[in-house]
Amino acid sequence: MTGDIRPFTVTHRTVLSISIPMMLAYLSTPLVGIINTGVVGQLGSAALIGGVAVASVIFEIVLSSFNFLRAGTTGLTAQAIGAGDALEELAVLARACVVALILGLLVVLLQYPIGQLGYAVFGVTGEVATAAADYFDVRVWSAPVLLFNYAILGWMLGRGDAVASMMLQTLLNGINAGLAIWFVLGLDWGVAGAAWAALIAETVTLLAGLAFVARRLKPRKRPDRAQIFDMRQFRRAMSMNVDMLARSLALLIGISFFTHQSAALGTDMLAANTILLRIYMFTTAWLDGIATAAEQLAGRATGARFRPAFDRTVTLTTKWGLGTAVCLAAFLYLAGPALIGAMTTVEEVRTLANTYLVWAAVLPLAGVIAFQMDGIFIGATWSRDMRNMMVLSLVVYVVAWALLMPRFGNHGLWAAFLIFHGARSIVFSYRLKGLARATFP
Repeated sequence: MTGDIRPFTVTHRTVLSISIPMMLAYLSTPLVGIINTGVVGQLGSAALIGGVAVASVIFEIVLSSFNFLRAGTTGLTAQAIGAGDALEELAVLARACVVALILGLLVVLLQYPIGQLGYAVFGVTGEVATAAADYFDVRVWSAPVLLFNYAILGWMLGRGDAVASMMLQTLLNGINAGLAIWFVLGLDWGVAGAAWAALIAETVTLLAGLAFVARRLKPRKRPDRAQIFDMRQFRRAMSMNVDMLARSLALLIGISFFTHQSAALGTDMLAANTILLRIYMFTTAWLDGIATAAEQLAGRATGARFRPAFDRTVTLTTKWGLGTAVCLAAFLYLAGPALIGAMTTVEEVRTLANTYLVWAAVLPLAGVIAFQMDGIFIGATWSRDMRNMMVLSLVVYVVAWALLMPRFGNHGLWAAFLIFHGARSIVFSYRLKGLARATFP
């Protein structure tokens, strides 16, 4: 970054003012997953739960791999604010929307080969394959809308508009959950009803997000076309986005690999592991709140070229992250059986999920630093190192799986997944100091 140093103070209150609203916002996301899984689970078929799980993973691999739109926009926006460049702040959003439109239309055009490749990779057949197709064929049409939402949310988070971001996410997930219950159980639309609920919720949220952006633009000077399409800035953003895409793909490969190996252990095991992952995702909302604070503040400190604020951000988000992870692990272990019982009526699936619950409970402790480091690296736009460290962690994960699963079965699979999270925490922390020295000379 270039320009003058712009000092600012980071306190516990600063961290919590971003973390708490975003915790509440992100909390609604896994609750929707739990509700959707629970709604489909009430239909009394493990195959339907597994089908939705497979289709969701396929969709997430494609769309969540483009999450760099959200993350990259947050980091670049926060840096523009730290540098006091209001026009660049708006130009970042405009560039992200251009990329969102192109990628969203591309996914829609390629939906058939994407779906068929996904079903082949997961090796699903019969009722599971039918349920997966019923969900994916509807859900995929939300791709352009979802990517625009990524860009808008990233811009809002980069600005530090945590409360507004919370309201937008809560709107999205509230509509999604309510419509899922109505469509699946009330109107008897089956698995497709859950997909329609998500599509409608994302469209309504986009309209609300555009209204928010329009309100922020009214009194402000706007960047011209030349600044928006500045090739130097576009190249910088695209280089970072490619690195983040590789990082996101590595993460999603790790998650989808877990689902694939679960499917190899049978339909009931797939359903049980899916439920446990949904329960674990409940805890990631709280950790993501801390990571979002790290992301915004680290980005702002990088743009302001002010090392003390950066160091204080690392220290405070570490403390709050570790404390949160301990509480979450205890909660999952104690409340897990009740959550499992509420999510499925299939007794075999309940029994299996309770058997392996301890692994899901330990995951927040293994992954808390990984979440925080993701936020730091995204805010500072250290995208190349993010990519390299994530790929290294994925290799460690696969090696652990090859050694543990053949001997210990599903316990070995969960142990390897835990090692994946722990490896991310270790390698990112190791790289932090050198990058900070280079960024703040």
